[in-house]
Amino acid sequence: MIVLFTDFGSADPYVGQVKAVLHRYAPRAPVADALNDAPDFGIEPAAHLLAGLAPHYARGSVFLAVVDPGVGGPRQAIVVEADGRRFVGPDNGLLSVVWQRAKRRGCHRVVWRPAALSSSFQGRDLFAPVAASLTRGRPPPRWLAAMHAPRMLLDPADLGRVIYVDHYGNAMTGLRAAGIAPGVRLRVGGRTLSRAGTFSEALRGATFWYANSLGLAEIAVNQGSAARELRLGVGSPVAVIRS
Repeated sequence: MIVLFTDFGSADPYVGQVKAVLHRYAPRAPVADALNDAPDFGIEPAAHLLAGLAPHYARGSVFLAVVDPGVGGPRQAIVVEADGRRFVGPDNGLLSVVWQRAKRRGCHRVVWRPAALSSSFQGRDLFAPVAASLTRGRPPPRWLAAMHAPRMLLDPADLGRVIYVDHYGNAMTGLRAAGIAPGVRLRVGGRTLSRAGTFSEALRGATFWYANSLGLAEIAVNQGSAARELRLGVGSPVAVIRS
């Protein structure tokens, strides 16, 4: 399976062009859309979001991951292996959190270049053919060169910020809920919030945090919008209150 994780936008023509290339190179490989509305240009929040999403896809999956504000610049194209999954994308930190958290990992630089390479759409012209080739096993000889590690490494520790806001107004954070002790509250948007097990444990209109389906701490309002009520957006700080 090829899994798309991009900031290309669900309503724009870019994802369709990428899928056309994937179908050309790997017509039998199923393609899943993990997310095509990752935070625009937001490498750090997207890196933590990708690390949260990836374990929910089968080992052997190939992720085409592109949040690449530096497209056309000096950053390299890489393939990383992390716990049985492979990720193709820019070496700008996007793949570094999932790679650093992995128990088994590897890294390669993409040295192959297509005959026609757009300076502004390398997700289509460069990353997509490489991702498709990986579904058939190994890419052709001399497409990849071994690296010790990605050049750009973000801090893999939990990120105390909002990394994604869904259409309900729920604000996902870069904090893994398993690392937050019972009874601990979160400070966000000028409010201190207690934990609830799920929405049904909170009164209608109540604001709280809970462990979402990805295992991340998420800020929510029961039948309301936490983003609107607390004026939250990607990058809003979230603090753990331990006393």
